[in-house]
Amino acid sequence: MKAVLRTRWDLAPRAAMRLQERLRERVILEDRHGEIRFVAGADLAFEPETNEAVAGVIVFSFPEMKEVERRHAWRKLRFPYVPGLLSFRETPVLMAAFRKLRTEPDLILIDGHGLAHPRRFGIACHVGVIFDKPTIGCAKSLLVGEHRALGLKKGSTAPLMHHGERVGVALRTRDGVKPIYVTQGHRVSLARAVRIVGQSLDGFRIPKPTREADHYVRELRRRDTDVIIQRPLSVWEGRKL
Repeated sequence: MKAVLRTRWDLAPRAAMRLQERLRERVILEDRHGEIRFVAGADLAFEPETNEAVAGVIVFSFPEMKEVERRHAWRKLRFPYVPGLLSFRETPVLMAAFRKLRTEPDLILIDGHGLAHPRRFGIACHVGVIFDKPTIGCAKSLLVGEHRALGLKKGSTAPLMHHGERVGVALRTRDGVKPIYVTQGHRVSLARAVRIVGQSLDGFRIPKPTREADHYVRELRRRDTDVIIQRPLSVWEGRKL
């Protein structure tokens, strides 16, 4: 899977904000996709002691939600932690994992926000624009915006509003549990995004693609940390990142 847009990552925070404002002009907020046969879920886990992150991507058939392929990549984090600019810290690692895929996903679910972002360009938008792929953000917590109270039943929704603009949907995915936040990333309408997320549920709060990607990277981080502890430092000094 190859990127279609080259962009810079070695930017100061203020320059990164200006780039977000330019790139958001490329975001398409309507359905511009063909048949969706494969959906990918993506997530990251971090190793603070080494300032590394591991990205995991799992591809599922859709709507059957059967796993087809999984890939991962470790990378050194080059961008500082700055709220609102997490895509500059995380997207390069995700791209390294996506590049390893042999199965081209028709749509990507990202554990993060898209339009529901201070500059309307969260990580789901960033990944979507770089690969020119339909992309949906599925977040567990709010970054910006507010919504009215939802019904307690699965499937209850409420518009997520920010400065008078609808930037996503709060979606109850199980009876009585906290909602998740569905936001557009690229080339998908909000109504379609909510339907796809609903079709990706399998009895848990989090959609299967991003939930399984989360489990995958947590296990990779745990396994790699265990190996580092067991081996002498000299073995890892030449590790390629």
